[in-house]
Amino acid sequence: MPKLDRYLSSEFARATLASLLILIIVSLGGVFADLIGEMALGKVPPALLLSQLGLRLLGYLPLILPLALLLGILLATGRLYRDSEMPVLAAVGVGPRRLLRPLLIVTLPVVAFIAACALWLGPWANWMAKSMVQEANKNLLVAGLEPGRFTPMSNGGVAYVGVMSTDGTKLQRIFIYRERGDRMDVATARAGELYRDHGARVLALVDGFRVEGPASGNQLDFRLMRYGRNEVELPEADPPSQLNEPQYRSTLDLLRMPARAAKAELHWRFAPALLALAFALMAIPLGRSSPRQSRHGALLLAFLAYLVGIFMAILGEQWLADGAIPAALGLWWLLLPLLALGSWAYVRDGRTFWPRRSR
Repeated sequence: MPKLDRYLSSEFARATLASLLILIIVSLGGVFADLIGEMALGKVPPALLLSQLGLRLLGYLPLILPLALLLGILLATGRLYRDSEMPVLAAVGVGPRRLLRPLLIVTLPVVAFIAACALWLGPWANWMAKSMVQEANKNLLVAGLEPGRFTPMSNGGVAYVGVMSTDGTKLQRIFIYRERGDRMDVATARAGELYRDHGARVLALVDGFRVEGPASGNQLDFRLMRYGRNEVELPEADPPSQLNEPQYRSTLDLLRMPARAAKAELHWRFAPALLALAFALMAIPLGRSSPRQSRHGALLLAFLAYLVGIFMAILGEQWLADGAIPAALGLWWLLLPLLALGSWAYVRDGRTFWPRRSR
């Protein structure tokens, strides 16, 4: 490999890797916040925090990598222009179109990895994350309650448990608060137990009191009763049938499925790799600048192009699933014009059109 290709490809690779690390850190914060919210609702067991974090982040890679590639190549190209390296290369006969070889050295492996993530790793990670949650929720140890913490319930209200046994079935010092319309219901118990009744997770309260009255507190219509046993349904996991949805099926299964939703999901999985290739070609002309010119405008324009491409792909997938556009058209109406635009912009970059001489 010529020294020039090694130098330029290393610049592109380093900038892309730096952009990817920053985007992963930002995405990690968003995924972590979503998981904390689901744990607060009792949908995801706290013990699965790290595994869910890794699997969900792997599922987001097809969306993160195209943006990292676009920003990395754009920043590297902008640095070459800012430090006057590109004018020096142009002076010795190396123009912008000569960057195609080092660009492809970095872009093609990234595009291949994006395709692998979108077609195989991402669906496997989504299926594994969902199946792990469903299997964990079958265990009474992770029924959605934690000692010393208020837990929202599926039918509204909150639950509090002071002490929980090691096997997760025996409880002590229990507090339950619920609202039904304009009425509130408070139940306390000295002890309780967890069990399953026809697949539903049930908390049985033993030896406690129940207070029912108006939620507003403007009335005095309260009723107090003591009970020996009271059963409350806990937050339930997502139904197992969701694992049969197209987003959790393998790509080979989608190829054999005639449903519109399956075809839409299949086209969506092909989109990230082709979008990344189009964005990489656009990055070279977008990175062109003078030595003292600010690069923020190019970054905003590149980010806008990414948002338009991704959002149109998401809308196109929805249109395919709803039957608004034919399945044969797929997302090619978006991907092919973007590839053509990226190729034209790359070929057009650096070309000078001399004015015609007046006669």
